[in-house]
Amino acid sequence: MIRTQISMTEEQAAALRRLSTVRHRSQAALLREALDELLEADGRLERVERARRAIGAFHSGAANTSEDHDTVLDDAFLS
Repeated sequence: MIRTQISMTEEQAAALRRLSTVRHRSQAALLREALDELLEADGRLERVERARRAIGAFHSGAANTSEDHDTVLDDAFLS
């Protein structure tokens, strides 16, 4: 593992100490878990943004795709 040093407010430090005591986990373990959750959430946001950028980028050639999407998809997959 890589060691690093962070700065936090007195309130954050006190809350982290309390949480560490209640959960019987080290402060470092709690911070690593929080960082993992943050990075996972950021990855989800990036996937959502990529998906949103694709909206409207492709053309099916059918004028009724938004209304009859199930039929259009059936036709595309069965053709």
